[in-house]
Amino acid sequence: MRLTQLAAKPKLIKIELSDEDIIKEYGEALEFWIYDRQSMAKFVKLANVSEENYGSLVETVESMILDEDGKEILKDGVLLPIPVMSKVVARVVETLGK
Repeated sequence: MRLTQLAAKPKLIKIELSDEDIIKEYGEALEFWIYDRQSMAKFVKLANVSEENYGSLVETVESMILDEDGKEILKDGVLLPIPVMSKVVARVVETLGK
C-alpha cells in the first residue's frame, strides 16, 4: 500500500459531553469538535504528558477545541469553567487514543 492511500486532510468529528453532572448543571449535552488527525508535534506533546507537565497537555488540547466550523473556541482570553475543561481534556485524549 502506498502512503498516498492513507494520507488525507483532517475531518471534524463531534464530541459530546453528556454525563450526569453536565446534564444536571447545563440541562443538556455540551458539544465541541476536534480534527480526527493531528500533527505529529501535537501527538508527541500528548504522548509525553505526566503529572508534572499536565499544564502542557491542557495548553495543547485548548488549541484543538473547535466549533462546528473548525474555528478555535478558546482564544482571545475565552475560557471554559474548570469542571467542563477537565472533562473536555479527558474526552479529547480518550478520542485520539483510539
